[in-house]
Amino acid sequence: MLISPAYAQSAGAGGSALAQLLPFILIFVVFYFFLIRPQQKRAKQHKAMVDALRRGDKVVTAGGLKGVVSKAVEGQDSVEVEIAKDVKVSIVRAMISSVETKDSGDKKAAK
Repeated sequence: MLISPAYAQSAGAGGSALAQLLPFILIFVVFYFFLIRPQQKRAKQHKAMVDALRRGDKVVTAGGLKGVVSKAVEGQDSVEVEIAKDVKVSIVRAMISSVETKDSGDKKAAK
């Protein structure tokens, strides 16, 4: 016979279960510190920003609309934003992407 049969070698000890799971644990730790934790931090900051909305704040929505908050009732899911003179729209608080307070706009104009 030209080809000799191959015999499988018996497996060694194979290592402990911890040694086999260590790469997966390390990958999870890296994902937690580089992806999950920063995302949770950004979500908390956004929630605090949206909860602190008050009348007169200049806002930018997720859709790109800029306006001034004309009515913000605490505990409601939406705010009323004036996007042009006498044009007011109701926007869900979560769709506010950034806030510029009325005071910061005055400081920029004074410079």
